[in-house]
Amino acid sequence: MNSNNPEHIKAYIRKHKALFWYTPKDKVENISIDFLVEQILNYGDTDAVRELFEVVGLEQVRNILENTEGRKKGNYFPDIYNFFLIYTKRHALS
Repeated sequence: MNSNNPEHIKAYIRKHKALFWYTPKDKVENISIDFLVEQILNYGDTDAVRELFEVVGLEQVRNILENTEGRKKGNYFPDIYNFFLIYTKRHALS
């Protein structure tokens, strides 16, 4: 858990708190950015994903996806992971 999430990330998490149904309520605002990306890409709607790219940044999402391995990679739905990896590689600036 990352207790240092900036306020704009915490506000985004609060807005989409239903996607973190099994995270304890007192810890949900301090989830890691990696977990935030995973949950939003797997379970979020189009608006949540679009806003994720604005709040976190498309480059950071791409870096998270590219560096996800092993069990963590298995937490993504395979089609979701492949689609967003291709999308972020094509559209991220770096």
